[in-house]
Amino acid sequence: MVKQSAIKVKHALMETYRRTPVKLIKGKGCFAWDENGKKYLDFTSGIAVCNLGHVPEKVKEKVGKQLDQIWHTSNLFEIEAQEKLAEKLTELSTFDRAFFSNSGAEANEAAIKLARLYANKRKKSGPIVTFQHSFHGRTLGTLSATGQEKIQKGFDPLLPGFAYLPYNDPAALSEVDTIKPIAVMLELVQGEGGVIPAKQVWVDALISTCKKNGILVIVDEVQTGMGRTGTLFAYEQYGFEPDIMTLAKGLGSGFPIGAMLAKEEVAESFTPGTHGSTFGGNPLATTAGLATLETFIEEKVIENAQKQSKYLWAKLETFKAQFSFIKDVRGKGLMVGIETEIEAAEIIRAALKEDLLVLSAGPHVVRLLPPLIVSEEEIDLFAEKMQTVFSHF
Repeated sequence: MVKQSAIKVKHALMETYRRTPVKLIKGKGCFAWDENGKKYLDFTSGIAVCNLGHVPEKVKEKVGKQLDQIWHTSNLFEIEAQEKLAEKLTELSTFDRAFFSNSGAEANEAAIKLARLYANKRKKSGPIVTFQHSFHGRTLGTLSATGQEKIQKGFDPLLPGFAYLPYNDPAALSEVDTIKPIAVMLELVQGEGGVIPAKQVWVDALISTCKKNGILVIVDEVQTGMGRTGTLFAYEQYGFEPDIMTLAKGLGSGFPIGAMLAKEEVAESFTPGTHGSTFGGNPLATTAGLATLETFIEEKVIENAQKQSKYLWAKLETFKAQFSFIKDVRGKGLMVGIETEIEAAEIIRAALKEDLLVLSAGPHVVRLLPPLIVSEEEIDLFAEKMQTVFSHF
């Protein structure tokens, strides 16, 4: 007998997203098409996932070959692509070991667990410090780490073991002596919190405090990693070496994958049985990750992102001078926030009418995350469309 629901719904999905009424069925490079053949300039990159644009050729080719070989083995067996991806990531970073998961939230969960295990083995205890307006994920552990009440609301009791400090406030770091944390966890550009870059002077003070007190530094690069801010990893621009880093989003070009990397001294706390994942690092995801990373290097994607970000920022500064409702333009590289007096949702709807896809980062911040392969011509097209959008207000 078919179950009759007392509540008539549009479809069987839970209503956890405010969806744009567009079905994208095809993508290539910086463009996507809907079911009616309408073409959109995509400056969302699937929320910083499609950093190589939609359907990058090398990733498509490598994953296609893997589909004909084997899809899943579990981590009870050696996985060649996983080992190669770990080697490549550690070669290109300051870390020695990698653990693979399915998402950024899982990568952050792994980082939290590793930091606690490392501390416990050294007879240390204390919270992990995170920062106000941060976002670290939506699992119970990572939303407890997130410094936003609106994300945490309704999920009490939250997991204990986290303390929150103001972001970009050197004076507040004096509280570390009272809190006595085992680790700090931060984003070097707060994405969901409004695209807010960390100030160098604050980062310097934070790292100095951590070194002085033997506090681990965890950098959440789920969104900032994989070239988004102009270097492969954002920490490279701040002149320090974290103990732990997390990645996801742009690592797999759309295939679900997360990674947690750590220095050897910290990583060795993970031993067989302390952590795991059935699907994490499977052959398909790590093949996609390896092909993504190889494409970054071979096609000089970072260099293009650096060049095009300057071109884009020049356009945005022109808009800021032209439209008085634009309060600020901020970010790093091709991770940009435009703060306006107008609600971001209104601007996003207006952009959609111009066949342009953009995002929000809070109620009054429009977020731009174009693919890192974007060209000057595509930025010109964006500027033309955005000029029309802004002129409506």
